[in-house]
Amino acid sequence: MSRQRLWAVAGLVPIVLALASLPRVLAAVDAHGFVIVKPDELKWQVSNSDSAPDVAVIYGDPQKEGFYILRARFHPGVMSRPHTHPNDRHVTVISGTWWAGTGKTFDPTKTTPLPPGSYMMHPKGEAHFDGAKDAEVIVEIKGFGPAPSIPVAP
Repeated sequence: MSRQRLWAVAGLVPIVLALASLPRVLAAVDAHGFVIVKPDELKWQVSNSDSAPDVAVIYGDPQKEGFYILRARFHPGVMSRPHTHPNDRHVTVISGTWWAGTGKTFDPTKTTPLPPGSYMMHPKGEAHFDGAKDAEVIVEIKGFGPAPSIPVAP
C-alpha cells in the first residue's frame, strides 16, 4: 500500500470506529410511532481526532440498510479528509459555519462557507471533505445506509 493511500485510510479510521460504536436508536418510539428528540437528549460519541467529528445518531442505523439521521459536531479545526459514500447524503447546517470542499485533494483554503440553515447534497461516489475552522459546527446528515466513509488517496 502506498504511503499516500495509507495516510488516507488512517485519516478515516476514527470516523469508522466512532460510527461502529454509536447507539442505534437515540430515542424511544411511543405507542403511536412518534419519536421526539430534544437537543439535551443527544448522546454524542466523542471523537479525539482532528479529522473526525463527534456523532450522535438520531434515527436508524447508518451501518445498516435503511433510512438514518445523525448529527455531526465538528470542534474548531476538525476537518474530514477527502472521502466518498456509496449513497447520496443530505446535510443541513444546524449551527456554526460549516466549510465544505469537493474533490480528491484536501485543501481547506478551497472550501465554501455554509452558514446555519444551509443545505448540501453529497452525491454518491463523489469525493469531498468538510468541517470547522474557527468555531464549533453542528450539521444534520440524512441518508440511506449502509453509509461508510470511503477514503480517497491524496
